[in-house]
Amino acid sequence: MLSELSSEERLLLLEFVCAFAWADLEIRDEERAFVHRLVRQLELPPDETEKVDEWLRVPPKPEDVDPNKVPRRHRELFLAAAHLMISSDGEIAPEEREDYELLQQLLS
Repeated sequence: MLSELSSEERLLLLEFVCAFAWADLEIRDEERAFVHRLVRQLELPPDETEKVDEWLRVPPKPEDVDPNKVPRRHRELFLAAAHLMISSDGEIAPEEREDYELLQQLLS
């Protein structure tokens, strides 16, 4: 549940979501809208919202999107958010599917 995430975990979730938005090297309007809805749901403060906006302009560094950082108790939430992201534009690109399947394996 989103309300159980700490501030650090919320940012990590959004960093993962933004990384998945970049999986096919293109951010579509629907993906951007999904991220903004999630930011509102998580009630991020302005400085953290700026970080997320930066991730929508420039993808997060691969080394920062480390599945080992995902708390065990939130793994299903992260997987669900990643899946919602890759399907938010109504089309799952092969790169998005591969990245999602890899995340599933790493978090299992």
